[in-house]
Amino acid sequence: MDKHEAFRSIAADAAKGELAFPTSARVAMKVVQALDNPDCHIEAAARVVQAEPLLAARVVAIANSVAFNRSGRAITDVRSAVTRLGFRAVRSLAMALVTRQMAGKQTERAHQGLAAQLWEHTAHVTSLAHVIARRFTHVDPETALFAGIVHEVGGFYMLSRAEDYPGLLDGDFDAWIETGEAEVGRVILKVLAVPELVVEAVEAYWDGYLAIPPLTLGDTLLLAEELAPVASPLHKLGGMEAGEGMTARMDMTIGQDILSSILEESAEEVASLTAALKF
Repeated sequence: MDKHEAFRSIAADAAKGELAFPTSARVAMKVVQALDNPDCHIEAAARVVQAEPLLAARVVAIANSVAFNRSGRAITDVRSAVTRLGFRAVRSLAMALVTRQMAGKQTERAHQGLAAQLWEHTAHVTSLAHVIARRFTHVDPETALFAGIVHEVGGFYMLSRAEDYPGLLDGDFDAWIETGEAEVGRVILKVLAVPELVVEAVEAYWDGYLAIPPLTLGDTLLLAEELAPVASPLHKLGGMEAGEGMTARMDMTIGQDILSSILEESAEEVASLTAALKF
């Protein structure tokens, strides 16, 4: 079975409900589902988050990040953190945990490195998308943050299936970019009940066309991808360096000074969010 066929097989299995999510990812998914319940109140949300220690730690960390702690008053308990962040942001963090845990525990050192770099890339894109949405494209920042979290979710799931398909991660990732990224990614986004607006933004990311000037959620995601200091290893090995061909066009149309200003003014915020998102 070649790689294209392998990715189609993985997507077909997922579409039939034959998902191989690691146990840790399934636990995190239950948190997402609980937070989606319209009857879930603040006390219940805090209890659900506290039941997952890693998520609880990240929720408190994000609540104390520069992006969310405008007053400078530190928070030390989950309930206060949930109150400050709001349910949407907490749900996004729960989905971040699902995404990160989806790759499972890789046994090979090379695979571990891929998973680690893919998550570091995701954390940077997520943070930048949140900042760019608020300061430049003016789409909803919380939706942009969520889009950043899930934009590589298909890649994490692919990593979790590598042991079932020997050779899947050997060599380049051309087959992943040509076949797997969209076919597997669409199915996993559907399984996770990702909102259509976010799915459309991720589809725009897969297409790789950045409108000038950037206006939409998809543009926000692509611009964050371009500015992220850590490239996706799945694109890099497939010959698609992050931002390839975009930089000059953005500098000319948007203005290098504007982009530099966004990065300079947002440096502390991005660093704080990125650090807090590293599960």
